[in-house]
Amino acid sequence: MPKQHVQAKVVQHIAYNEDVRAITLFAPSLVRDSQPGQFIHVRVTEQYHPLLRRPISICDIDHEQQTMTLVYRIIGEGTRLLAAVEPGGLLDCMGPLGNGFILQGNRPLLVGGGMGVAPLVYLARMLCPQPVEVLLGARSKQEMFWPELFAAVCKNIHITTDDGSLGTRGNTIDVLPQLIQTGNYDMIYTCGPNPMMRGVVEQAQKYDIPCQISLEKHMACGVGACLSCTCGASDGKRRKVCTDGPVFWAGEVTEW
Repeated sequence: MPKQHVQAKVVQHIAYNEDVRAITLFAPSLVRDSQPGQFIHVRVTEQYHPLLRRPISICDIDHEQQTMTLVYRIIGEGTRLLAAVEPGGLLDCMGPLGNGFILQGNRPLLVGGGMGVAPLVYLARMLCPQPVEVLLGARSKQEMFWPELFAAVCKNIHITTDDGSLGTRGNTIDVLPQLIQTGNYDMIYTCGPNPMMRGVVEQAQKYDIPCQISLEKHMACGVGACLSCTCGASDGKRRKVCTDGPVFWAGEVTEW
């Protein structure tokens, strides 16, 4: 589907914690054409610096209100500028970009860690009304705000935190084997830190469960021209995360 270049109106901009924000945009055409797992390339300022857009995963979409929500962490100058955008303003957006998740299976498990949870929210919404289970990991209770985003679409949520301040102490890979052994899943979707995703893929392959992974890479152009976001593929060639992904089948990529 061809990408669009739109001026999206900011209808809400809230803080989940000290450095994580959620910005909600009124963007009917983007809402209409977006699929779970795709991303939006956002221009954070009208000035020439910083020049490059920021790729942000589509976290959720409200079709009735024709809005989409992007959740991001403030990590540099670009996202600091984005955090200053106020409701009522316009945000220059290009998208939807990339290939999203393929919806299949009757009993999926979604595994997310850190900011990688973001694209799984809209995925869970689109997978309903079939039973969906979600396994979420974060460093602490303060960073585990995600369940409220899943609340409207998924009730079966498993939580891990590194410090044990919420849910099971440890990480998602500590809990995953037991869930797989008892959950009868026929599809696993995952996004998060690379070590976590490698662990998820290993368990999925061990139990012969199809698995889709969503990769995060630094992107400059977002449209496949600059080659800054390539990753290794099982056929020995390179894949562009921005256009061939960001979602891949687990066996399709070998290095990320």
